[in-house]
Amino acid sequence: MLTGLYLFLLLMTLMSYGQPVPLFGQLLEGTAARIFIVVDSLVCLHLFLGLWQRQLLTWRLLLIYNGYEVLNTLINLWLVPHKELERLLERQIDPSGMLLSNLMTVGIVAWITWVIWKQRAQFTNRSPYLF
Repeated sequence: MLTGLYLFLLLMTLMSYGQPVPLFGQLLEGTAARIFIVVDSLVCLHLFLGLWQRQLLTWRLLLIYNGYEVLNTLINLWLVPHKELERLLERQIDPSGMLLSNLMTVGIVAWITWVIWKQRAQFTNRSPYLF
C-alpha cells in the first residue's frame, strides 16, 4: 500500500514540473521551481524504491520527508497569500476550501507517518544501497 502511495506521489511531483512551487512561504518559479521538482522527484523515487526493498534507511527518510511535507504545508498556509496563488494559477481560490483541504492533507500525512512508525519491524533491509 505504501509503495503505491509513494509511486503516486512521484508521478504527481513529476507532473508539476514547470509549475510554481510553494516552499516554506516562498513561491519558487522558473528554473528554481524546476530544480526543486527534479530534486523532490529523486527523493520520491528513492522512497518508492526503498519501500519496495523494505530498507531501514528509507523508513527514517519517510519520517523526515513526511515531517517536511507537514511543516511546509502549514507554513505555506500561514505565509503565502491566497491572492498570490490566484495570480499564479489564474483562477479564483476559495480560502476556506483551501484551508480545509490543506488541513485534511496534513491529517492524512500525519496518519500515514503514524502507520510508517508502527511498521518499523517490517523494514529489515539494513543496506544503505538501493541496488
